[in-house]
Amino acid sequence: MGDNMEIAIVIGIIIVLLIIFIFASYIKAPTDRALIVSGLRKHPKFVIGKSALRIPFLQRVDRLELKMISVDVKTKESVPTNEYINVNIDSAVKIKVGSTTEMLEKAASNFLNKNEDYIRNSVGDVLEGNVREIIGQMRLEDIVQDRKMFAEKVQENAAPDMARMGLEIVSFNVQNVTDEGNVIENLGIDRVVSISKSAQISRAESERDIAVAKANATKQANDARIEAETAIAERNNELEIKKQELKKTADVKKAEADAAYEIQQQEQRKTIEITTANANIAKQEKEIELREKEIAVKEKTLDADIRKQAEAEKYATQQKADAQLYQRQKEAEAKQFEIQKQAEAKKAQAEADRFAKEQEAEAVKAQGIAEAEAIKAKGMADAESIKAKGLAEAEAMEKKAEAMAKYGKAAMTEMIIKVLPEMAEAIAKPLESIDKVTIIDGGSGENGVGTFSGNVPSVLAKTIESIKETTGFDLTEVMKANTYDAKTTKNVNFTGFPEGMSAAASEEAEVKNLVPNSEEN
Repeated sequence: MGDNMEIAIVIGIIIVLLIIFIFASYIKAPTDRALIVSGLRKHPKFVIGKSALRIPFLQRVDRLELKMISVDVKTKESVPTNEYINVNIDSAVKIKVGSTTEMLEKAASNFLNKNEDYIRNSVGDVLEGNVREIIGQMRLEDIVQDRKMFAEKVQENAAPDMARMGLEIVSFNVQNVTDEGNVIENLGIDRVVSISKSAQISRAESERDIAVAKANATKQANDARIEAETAIAERNNELEIKKQELKKTADVKKAEADAAYEIQQQEQRKTIEITTANANIAKQEKEIELREKEIAVKEKTLDADIRKQAEAEKYATQQKADAQLYQRQKEAEAKQFEIQKQAEAKKAQAEADRFAKEQEAEAVKAQGIAEAEAIKAKGMADAESIKAKGLAEAEAMEKKAEAMAKYGKAAMTEMIIKVLPEMAEAIAKPLESIDKVTIIDGGSGENGVGTFSGNVPSVLAKTIESIKETTGFDLTEVMKANTYDAKTTKNVNFTGFPEGMSAAASEEAEVKNLVPNSEEN
């Protein structure tokens, strides 16, 4: 029993170790990566897209990327073509590790356990050198026009170099071609002009062919239209002739039918007239019999109607008389009631009028008393006002009379001097309404303008003269009282001096108080 247990344990340990060994030895490679098992063999084993076993500690596993790698190949400097035109080319290249064992071995010797960037940098210079080499072999126009040929030449030229590294070129595409002297642009312009010229020539030729074709088509269409219209006209003529023939036959048939219809209608009309005459005779006979019966009935009816009408009229007359009697009685009663009501209403109205008049009389009496009181009060107020006003006016007149008596001609002079501007304005007022004045020289030696402008002073002087003649007051003498001549000759006479004042004092008072003196001026 113990031996069996030991054997079982040993077997279990062996199985566990075997499982661990299998797990440690098991490897599996994806399709885009190669696992290289090396050791214990002269040539390494490549595992791609499958699983395998390796001996731990005796064999090693390395990786090699098989994915497609994109490489951007640009010429760092301008490269001259075989025509010595400097160009730059930008191209995109796709590369990958070759699938053959030889290619895998070469790639493994160069890029084992390397990433994509390392591979991309390694092949970039090689591809650029091949591009520069092909550029120097070709013409610029060939490179621009046939990029596919250029790419194929680069691939052919670079394939040996790439094969030595275990790589192959999947695709080579030229992205852009530029030059330093704008040669490509000039070639494009020339090409555009050439193409435009060819296009214009082709267009002109096409338009010419189209015009010719249109003319031929129009001619053919016109010929076909004329032939069709001719055929239509001929067919229309034949149709019209056929219509006339058919119409003639139809008219004959219609005339025959109309004649037959007229004959048949006359026969029917004759039969109808005979039948109608017989019917009228029979009708008249029946009407005579009917009238005789109606007369007999009317006689009996009239007799009965007259008798019944007489009885009805008698009864209606009696009822009408009774109704009129009843109506007169009711009208009399209603009239009496109405008269009674009118009398009562008049009585009430009279009492109301009497009361209203009494109230109105009392109101008028009260109003009269109030108005009398108001009139009395107003009269007293007006009387007081008139009295006060009269006293004031009398006092003012007395004061004015005293002043006038005191100053005499001095006051009159002051009043006249005050109204002199108003007199001058009134004299000149008619001249404001004159719109236009025409002055004609009268030949007297005086200027007409001077005569017209001196009109106002002349009229004012005559007014002062009129005042002198009517009042005896000479304003010019008063105004001269303060002149030098008046003071030396004293040839100025005044009357009406105030009592107790000498002639010299009065003259001096008048000169100082009434006439403007030279000292103030």
